[in-house]
Amino acid sequence: MPSYPLRILLVEDHPFQLLATQCLLRSFGFERLTPAENAEQAIHLMSQALSPFDLLLCDQCLPDLPGLELIEIASRRRFTTAAILLSGLPTQELANLISQALHRGLPMLGYLSKPLNKEELARLVRPLLTL
Repeated sequence: MPSYPLRILLVEDHPFQLLATQCLLRSFGFERLTPAENAEQAIHLMSQALSPFDLLLCDQCLPDLPGLELIEIASRRRFTTAAILLSGLPTQELANLISQALHRGLPMLGYLSKPLNKEELARLVRPLLTL
């Protein structure tokens, strides 16, 4: 199993989903994970980091701020270089959110429906792995 050096901030408000997603990401070869349970905690972690996270994996339905808004904050403050939205929302709704994000100039790689799919994750992060 290959190991990938990406520094990933994972923001998920449901404790079980957060743990399950961390386990899944580790099984895919992503070891450098920083978990956050809400937008406030994520912003704090990003502001304390010595360098930007390579990837922000963010749930859209957070209790304190929509995921897309968190991604915009992280992007504008240069806390992350790329982002992927996670959600159980219908595909068309997620596609619309990604379209909005790209229109706003956010560094979106795309979205992943829950539960995560290894092939879809690999497809979205591939550009980051070749840097």
